[in-house]
Amino acid sequence: MNKSPFPFALPGKRTSVVLFLFVLCAIAAGRLALRAQSAPPAEKSTADHALIEEFRRVEVASVSDALEQLTGKRMYMSHRMQPIFTAKFAGFARTVQLKKDEGNTDPTALNGMLAAIDQGSPDSVYVMSVEDGADIAGMGGLMGTAMAARGYTGAVIDGGVRDVAYLRKIGFPVFATGIVPSTSVHHYRFAGSQIAMLCDGVTVNPGDIVVADSDGVAVVPKAKAQEILTLAQQMDFKEHSMYPVIEKLKSIVEAVKQFGRL
Repeated sequence: MNKSPFPFALPGKRTSVVLFLFVLCAIAAGRLALRAQSAPPAEKSTADHALIEEFRRVEVASVSDALEQLTGKRMYMSHRMQPIFTAKFAGFARTVQLKKDEGNTDPTALNGMLAAIDQGSPDSVYVMSVEDGADIAGMGGLMGTAMAARGYTGAVIDGGVRDVAYLRKIGFPVFATGIVPSTSVHHYRFAGSQIAMLCDGVTVNPGDIVVADSDGVAVVPKAKAQEILTLAQQMDFKEHSMYPVIEKLKSIVEAVKQFGRL
């Protein structure tokens, strides 16, 4: 009688069945692992969208105050940053930077700028810095149409904007430092996307939350987003509760004493 060199081995058919079952279990375990790995991004996407929805409900003034209290920094853009029409939006920053390259004839000089737009997704805010760009349109109707089609919530341009009538027609909100008819073609070169940069004096990192309304634009560091949101919501609630009290008492002094908010 022959003895197997492996005392734990099973006879032929039983061994085949066990191996088959083992393979099935391995495949199932692999599929479960893949599902586990793919679930967090979906959950994160849902959580991120919910976070943005909450920021859309609070006033930028309250967000700005909350940022100053919790970070000790000015995180709002200057009075130069104006909307092309009254608008309110919030979203994750998708940053793009242009550098001056006067007289260039390179047909690919701005290709990276266009590619960056096509890589955006819903809940994105296009944030562009145009070097010395007060009299240069960083974007216009074509770029705005592409952003709107991809679900961007708005754009913030440290520079000019053009095709304003068309942007108003399609309802795509843009904040910029001016309205000018000029072009960036042959005057500028793409210098990078999804990089940290200054936009009207405020540091913006890719993925930071940009909020905008009639009071202006503020930037919330992603790492502190929930903390800032909670405080801004509390400030909003206090302020909105004060209006009827001021009307009733005919005194802002008494209302401030009662709510501790100004």
